[in-house]
Amino acid sequence: MWRTIGQPSALSLLEHSLRMSNLAHAYLFVGPPHVGKTTLALDLAQAVNCQGDKPPCGECYSCRRIIDGKHTDVMVLDVNSARDPKDTKPRTEISIKAIWNLQRSASLPPYEGRYKVFIIDGAECLSDEAANCLLKTLEEPPSAVIVLLLTAEEVRLLPTVISRCQRVELKPVPRTEIETLLREQRGVDGDRAKLLARLSQGGLGWALRAAIDEAYLAQWTQRLSEMFSLLNASLEERFVYAARQGNDRKSAQELIELWLLCWRDLMLTKCGAEQAITNVDRIPTIEDWAQTLTLLQTKDFINSLQKSLRQISLNANLQLVFETLMLDMPRKEGKTGHTIPPLPVSL
Repeated sequence: MWRTIGQPSALSLLEHSLRMSNLAHAYLFVGPPHVGKTTLALDLAQAVNCQGDKPPCGECYSCRRIIDGKHTDVMVLDVNSARDPKDTKPRTEISIKAIWNLQRSASLPPYEGRYKVFIIDGAECLSDEAANCLLKTLEEPPSAVIVLLLTAEEVRLLPTVISRCQRVELKPVPRTEIETLLREQRGVDGDRAKLLARLSQGGLGWALRAAIDEAYLAQWTQRLSEMFSLLNASLEERFVYAARQGNDRKSAQELIELWLLCWRDLMLTKCGAEQAITNVDRIPTIEDWAQTLTLLQTKDFINSLQKSLRQISLNANLQLVFETLMLDMPRKEGKTGHTIPPLPVSL
Protein backbone atom coordinates (compact mmCIF):
# COMPACT_ATOMS: atom_id res chain seq x y z
CA MET A 1 0.00 0.00 0.00
CA TRP A 2 1.06 3.60 -0.57
CA ARG A 3 2.53 5.17 2.55
CA THR A 4 2.02 8.68 1.19
CA ILE A 5 -0.66 10.59 3.11
CA GLY A 6 -2.60 13.73 2.21
CA GLN A 7 -1.70 13.82 -1.50
CA PRO A 8 -4.78 12.41 -3.30
CA SER A 9 -4.12 14.17 -6.62
CA ALA A 10 -0.52 12.97 -6.87
CA LEU A 11 -1.48 9.40 -5.95
CA SER A 12 -4.37 9.38 -8.42
CA LEU A 13 -2.05 10.47 -11.23
CA LEU A 14 0.61 7.87 -10.49
CA GLU A 15 -1.87 5.04 -9.92
CA HIS A 16 -3.56 5.81 -13.25
CA SER A 17 -0.19 5.81 -15.03
CA LEU A 18 0.68 2.45 -13.46
CA ARG A 19 -2.66 0.90 -14.48
CA MET A 20 -2.29 2.17 -18.06
CA SER A 21 1.42 1.24 -18.21
CA ASN A 22 2.07 4.83 -19.18
CA LEU A 23 4.77 5.94 -16.76
CA ALA A 24 6.92 8.94 -17.63
CA HIS A 25 10.68 8.45 -17.77
CA ALA A 26 11.17 11.41 -15.41
CA TYR A 27 9.05 13.07 -12.73
CA LEU A 28 9.52 16.34 -10.87
CA PHE A 29 8.01 16.20 -7.37
CA VAL A 30 7.50 19.78 -6.19
CA GLY A 31 6.44 20.71 -2.68
CA PRO A 32 7.46 22.38 0.59
CA PRO A 33 9.88 20.66 2.99
CA HIS A 34 8.62 17.61 4.93
CA VAL A 35 5.46 17.31 2.81
CA GLY A 36 6.24 13.73 1.70
CA LYS A 37 8.27 13.98 -1.52
CA THR A 38 10.79 11.32 -0.48
CA THR A 39 8.05 9.00 0.77
CA LEU A 40 6.19 9.32 -2.54
CA ALA A 41 9.40 8.68 -4.49
CA LEU A 42 10.09 5.49 -2.54
CA ASP A 43 6.43 4.47 -2.92
CA LEU A 44 6.74 4.79 -6.69
CA ALA A 45 10.05 2.90 -6.69
CA GLN A 46 8.27 0.11 -4.81
CA ALA A 47 5.26 0.18 -7.11
CA VAL A 48 7.27 -0.28 -10.34
CA ASN A 49 9.33 -3.10 -8.84
CA CYS A 50 6.69 -4.75 -6.64
CA GLN A 51 6.22 -8.49 -6.92
CA GLY A 52 2.76 -8.46 -5.30
CA ASP A 53 -0.70 -8.34 -6.84
CA LYS A 54 -1.52 -4.77 -5.71
CA PRO A 55 1.63 -2.66 -6.00
CA PRO A 56 3.11 -1.32 -3.89
CA CYS A 57 2.35 -4.14 -1.45
CA GLY A 58 5.08 -3.17 1.02
CA GLU A 59 5.57 -6.81 1.95
CA CYS A 60 7.34 -8.53 -0.95
CA TYR A 61 11.10 -9.00 -1.16
CA SER A 62 11.56 -6.06 -3.50
CA CYS A 63 9.41 -3.64 -1.47
CA ARG A 64 11.22 -4.50 1.74
CA ARG A 65 14.62 -4.11 0.09
CA ILE A 66 13.68 -0.63 -1.14
CA ILE A 67 12.43 0.52 2.27
CA ASP A 68 15.60 -0.82 3.90
CA GLY A 69 17.71 1.10 1.37
CA LYS A 70 19.32 -2.07 0.06
CA HIS A 71 17.78 -2.47 -3.40
CA THR A 72 20.52 -2.34 -6.03
CA ASP A 73 18.24 -0.75 -8.63
CA VAL A 74 17.10 2.19 -6.48
CA MET A 75 19.65 4.97 -5.96
CA VAL A 76 19.20 8.17 -3.92
CA LEU A 77 21.44 11.13 -4.77
CA ASP A 78 21.92 14.31 -2.73
CA VAL A 79 24.62 16.90 -2.03
CA ASN A 80 26.75 14.29 -0.26
CA SER A 81 26.73 11.77 -3.10
CA ALA A 82 30.03 10.82 -4.76
CA ARG A 83 32.08 12.88 -2.31
CA ASP A 84 35.60 12.05 -1.17
CA PRO A 85 35.43 10.44 2.32
CA LYS A 86 38.30 12.70 3.35
CA ASP A 87 36.35 15.82 2.38
CA THR A 88 34.67 17.11 5.54
CA LYS A 89 33.59 20.51 4.21
CA PRO A 90 29.83 21.14 3.96
CA ARG A 91 28.58 20.59 0.40
CA THR A 92 26.08 22.92 -1.23
CA GLU A 93 25.78 21.33 -4.68
CA ILE A 94 25.12 17.94 -6.25
CA SER A 95 28.29 17.37 -8.23
CA ILE A 96 28.67 16.33 -11.84
CA LYS A 97 30.49 13.24 -10.55
CA ALA A 98 27.25 12.07 -8.92
CA ILE A 99 25.44 12.43 -12.26
CA TRP A 100 28.22 10.53 -14.05
CA ASN A 101 27.67 7.69 -11.58
CA LEU A 102 23.93 7.85 -12.32
CA GLN A 103 24.54 7.66 -16.06
CA ARG A 104 26.92 4.71 -15.76
CA SER A 105 24.38 2.82 -13.67
CA ALA A 106 21.49 3.80 -15.97
CA SER A 107 23.35 2.34 -18.97
CA LEU A 108 23.17 -1.13 -17.37
CA PRO A 109 19.99 -3.25 -17.20
CA PRO A 110 18.17 -3.65 -13.86
CA TYR A 111 19.82 -6.23 -11.65
CA GLU A 112 17.09 -7.37 -9.25
CA GLY A 113 13.99 -5.43 -10.30
CA ARG A 114 12.06 -4.35 -13.38
CA TYR A 115 13.08 -0.69 -13.26
CA LYS A 116 16.07 1.31 -12.19
CA VAL A 117 14.88 4.31 -10.16
CA PHE A 118 17.12 7.30 -9.48
CA ILE A 119 15.90 9.72 -6.79
CA ILE A 120 17.60 13.13 -6.81
CA ASP A 121 16.79 14.64 -3.42
CA GLY A 122 17.18 18.41 -3.42
CA ALA A 123 17.33 18.73 -7.19
CA GLU A 124 17.62 22.51 -6.84
CA CYS A 125 21.17 21.87 -5.59
CA LEU A 126 22.34 20.44 -8.92
CA SER A 127 25.37 22.38 -10.10
CA ASP A 128 25.04 23.88 -13.58
CA GLU A 129 27.45 21.25 -14.90
CA ALA A 130 25.50 18.46 -13.23
CA ALA A 131 22.13 19.76 -14.47
CA ASN A 132 23.36 20.03 -18.05
CA CYS A 133 24.88 16.57 -17.84
CA LEU A 134 21.58 15.17 -16.51
CA LEU A 135 19.81 16.62 -19.54
CA LYS A 136 21.46 13.99 -21.73
CA THR A 137 19.77 11.25 -19.72
CA LEU A 138 16.42 13.07 -19.65
CA GLU A 139 16.49 13.70 -23.42
CA GLU A 140 17.48 10.14 -24.35
CA PRO A 141 16.30 8.02 -21.41
CA PRO A 142 17.42 4.39 -21.35
CA SER A 143 14.64 1.82 -21.20
CA ALA A 144 13.53 0.63 -17.76
CA VAL A 145 14.88 3.79 -16.09
CA ILE A 146 12.86 6.36 -14.09
CA VAL A 147 14.42 9.56 -12.75
CA LEU A 148 12.66 11.31 -9.87
CA LEU A 149 13.68 14.88 -9.04
CA LEU A 150 12.54 16.22 -5.67
CA THR A 151 12.57 19.94 -4.96
CA ALA A 152 11.18 22.59 -2.65
CA GLU A 153 12.60 25.38 -4.85
CA GLU A 154 11.50 24.76 -8.40
CA VAL A 155 12.63 28.23 -9.54
CA ARG A 156 16.27 27.22 -9.05
CA LEU A 157 16.05 24.41 -11.60
CA LEU A 158 17.00 24.88 -15.23
CA PRO A 159 13.86 25.36 -17.39
CA THR A 160 15.23 22.72 -19.77
CA VAL A 161 15.31 20.19 -16.92
CA ILE A 162 11.77 21.04 -15.82
CA SER A 163 10.43 20.75 -19.37
CA ARG A 164 11.65 17.17 -19.67
CA CYS A 165 9.88 15.94 -16.53
CA GLN A 166 6.27 15.29 -15.68
CA ARG A 167 5.52 17.72 -12.88
CA VAL A 168 3.72 16.43 -9.79
CA GLU A 169 2.85 19.00 -7.13
CA LEU A 170 2.56 17.99 -3.49
CA LYS A 171 0.57 20.40 -1.36
CA PRO A 172 0.76 21.02 2.41
CA VAL A 173 -1.30 18.43 4.27
CA PRO A 174 -4.39 19.99 5.93
CA ARG A 175 -3.84 20.78 9.61
CA THR A 176 -6.91 18.82 10.71
CA GLU A 177 -5.70 15.74 8.84
CA ILE A 178 -2.29 15.88 10.54
CA GLU A 179 -3.90 16.38 13.95
CA THR A 180 -6.26 13.43 13.44
CA LEU A 181 -3.43 11.16 12.28
CA LEU A 182 -1.27 12.06 15.27
CA ARG A 183 -4.09 11.37 17.72
CA GLU A 184 -5.61 8.25 16.18
CA GLN A 185 -2.56 6.49 14.71
CA ARG A 186 0.32 7.74 16.86
CA GLY A 187 -1.44 8.12 20.22
CA VAL A 188 -0.46 11.77 20.69
CA ASP A 189 -2.66 13.60 23.21
CA GLY A 190 -5.06 16.25 21.92
CA ASP A 191 -3.26 19.47 22.92
CA ARG A 192 0.14 18.25 21.73
CA ALA A 193 -1.33 16.95 18.47
CA LYS A 194 -2.95 20.34 17.86
CA LEU A 195 0.33 22.16 18.56
CA LEU A 196 2.42 19.90 16.32
CA ALA A 197 -0.14 20.15 13.52
CA ARG A 198 0.06 23.95 13.67
CA LEU A 199 3.85 24.07 13.87
CA SER A 200 4.26 21.61 10.98
CA GLN A 201 2.80 24.09 8.45
CA GLY A 202 1.43 21.18 6.45
CA GLY A 203 4.65 19.18 6.65
CA LEU A 204 3.46 15.78 7.84
CA GLY A 205 7.01 14.46 8.03
CA TRP A 206 7.97 17.20 10.49
CA ALA A 207 4.94 16.49 12.68
CA LEU A 208 5.61 12.73 12.75
CA ARG A 209 9.26 13.23 13.66
CA ALA A 210 8.46 15.77 16.38
CA ALA A 211 5.86 13.40 17.81
CA ILE A 212 8.44 10.67 18.45
CA ASP A 213 11.55 12.77 19.08
CA GLU A 214 11.30 15.15 22.03
CA ALA A 215 14.64 16.72 21.08
CA TYR A 216 13.22 17.84 17.73
CA LEU A 217 10.59 20.09 19.31
CA ALA A 218 13.02 21.12 22.05
CA GLN A 219 15.40 22.44 19.39
CA TRP A 220 12.53 24.42 17.82
CA THR A 221 11.75 25.93 21.25
CA GLN A 222 15.39 26.75 21.95
CA ARG A 223 15.83 28.50 18.62
CA LEU A 224 12.80 30.68 19.25
CA SER A 225 13.99 31.50 22.76
CA GLU A 226 17.35 32.58 21.37
CA MET A 227 15.64 34.78 18.78
CA PHE A 228 13.53 36.57 21.40
CA SER A 229 16.67 37.03 23.54
CA LEU A 230 18.38 38.70 20.58
CA LEU A 231 15.68 41.35 20.54
CA ASN A 232 17.06 42.50 23.90
CA ALA A 233 20.73 41.91 23.10
CA SER A 234 23.50 44.39 22.41
CA LEU A 235 25.04 44.58 18.95
CA GLU A 236 28.13 42.79 20.25
CA GLU A 237 26.02 39.92 21.59
CA ARG A 238 24.17 39.69 18.31
CA PHE A 239 27.41 39.46 16.34
CA VAL A 240 28.65 36.69 18.63
CA TYR A 241 25.44 34.80 17.84
CA ALA A 242 25.95 35.37 14.09
CA ALA A 243 29.49 34.00 14.29
CA ARG A 244 28.21 30.79 15.92
CA GLN A 245 25.94 29.82 13.03
CA GLY A 246 28.61 27.96 11.06
CA ASN A 247 28.48 27.03 7.36
CA ASP A 248 25.52 24.67 7.15
CA ARG A 249 23.24 26.28 4.57
CA LYS A 250 20.32 23.93 5.14
CA SER A 251 20.39 24.60 8.88
CA ALA A 252 20.63 28.35 8.27
CA GLN A 253 17.68 28.24 5.90
CA GLU A 254 15.58 26.26 8.38
CA LEU A 255 16.45 28.71 11.16
CA ILE A 256 15.47 31.78 9.14
CA GLU A 257 12.25 30.09 7.99
CA LEU A 258 11.45 29.42 11.65
CA TRP A 259 12.06 33.08 12.48
CA LEU A 260 9.92 34.13 9.53
CA LEU A 261 7.06 32.01 10.84
CA CYS A 262 7.33 33.67 14.25
CA TRP A 263 7.46 37.18 12.81
CA ARG A 264 4.39 36.35 10.78
CA ASP A 265 2.72 35.53 14.10
CA LEU A 266 3.80 38.95 15.42
CA MET A 267 2.28 40.61 12.37
CA LEU A 268 -0.98 38.67 12.73
CA THR A 269 -1.19 39.58 16.42
CA LYS A 270 -0.65 43.26 15.67
CA CYS A 271 -3.43 43.06 13.10
CA GLY A 272 -5.85 41.39 15.53
CA ALA A 273 -5.75 37.95 13.91
CA GLU A 274 -4.36 36.00 16.88
CA GLN A 275 -6.53 32.97 16.05
CA ALA A 276 -4.41 32.39 12.93
CA ILE A 277 -0.97 32.30 14.58
CA THR A 278 1.18 29.18 14.41
CA ASN A 279 3.25 29.26 17.61
CA VAL A 280 0.30 28.94 19.97
CA ASP A 281 2.61 27.86 22.80
CA ARG A 282 4.30 31.29 22.61
CA ILE A 283 1.23 33.51 22.73
CA PRO A 284 2.23 35.56 25.84
CA THR A 285 5.70 36.34 24.46
CA ILE A 286 4.33 37.12 21.00
CA GLU A 287 1.68 39.43 22.44
CA ASP A 288 4.29 41.21 24.57
CA TRP A 289 6.54 41.92 21.59
CA ALA A 290 3.58 42.78 19.37
CA GLN A 291 2.83 45.61 21.80
CA THR A 292 6.50 46.65 21.97
CA LEU A 293 7.36 46.75 18.26
CA THR A 294 5.73 48.94 15.67
CA LEU A 295 3.97 47.58 12.60
CA LEU A 296 6.65 49.13 10.40
CA GLN A 297 9.47 47.47 12.40
CA THR A 298 7.75 44.11 12.10
CA LYS A 299 7.11 44.50 8.37
CA ASP A 300 10.66 45.66 7.63
CA PHE A 301 12.25 42.73 9.48
CA ILE A 302 10.01 40.25 7.68
CA ASN A 303 11.34 41.74 4.43
CA SER A 304 14.90 41.33 5.75
CA LEU A 305 14.28 37.66 6.56
CA GLN A 306 12.86 37.02 3.09
CA LYS A 307 15.85 38.76 1.53
CA SER A 308 18.20 36.58 3.60
CA LEU A 309 16.57 33.41 2.28
CA ARG A 310 17.09 34.61 -1.30
CA GLN A 311 20.74 35.39 -0.52
CA ILE A 312 21.31 31.92 0.94
CA SER A 313 19.84 30.35 -2.19
CA LEU A 314 22.38 32.37 -4.19
CA ASN A 315 25.26 30.97 -2.12
CA ALA A 316 25.95 34.16 -0.13
CA ASN A 317 28.37 34.15 2.80
CA LEU A 318 26.35 32.86 5.76
CA GLN A 319 28.10 34.88 8.46
CA LEU A 320 27.53 38.06 6.45
CA VAL A 321 23.87 37.13 5.99
CA PHE A 322 23.39 36.71 9.74
CA GLU A 323 25.39 39.83 10.61
CA THR A 324 23.13 41.84 8.30
CA LEU A 325 20.09 40.34 10.00
CA MET A 326 21.50 41.30 13.39
CA LEU A 327 21.75 44.90 12.19
CA ASP A 328 18.26 44.84 10.69
CA MET A 329 16.60 43.20 13.70
CA PRO A 330 14.54 45.81 15.57
CA ARG A 331 14.97 46.54 19.23
CA LYS A 332 12.93 48.67 21.55
CA GLU A 333 15.15 51.02 23.52
CA GLY A 334 14.52 50.81 27.23
CA LYS A 335 13.41 47.16 27.14
CA THR A 336 16.65 46.26 28.93
CA GLY A 337 19.71 48.09 30.13
CA HIS A 338 21.61 47.36 26.93
CA THR A 339 22.00 49.89 24.17
CA ILE A 340 23.18 49.24 20.64
CA PRO A 341 26.29 51.31 19.88
CA PRO A 342 26.00 53.63 16.90
CA LEU A 343 27.41 52.39 13.61
CA PRO A 344 30.37 54.23 12.07
CA VAL A 345 29.40 56.62 9.33
CA SER A 346 31.46 56.65 6.14
CA LEU A 347 32.19 60.16 4.92
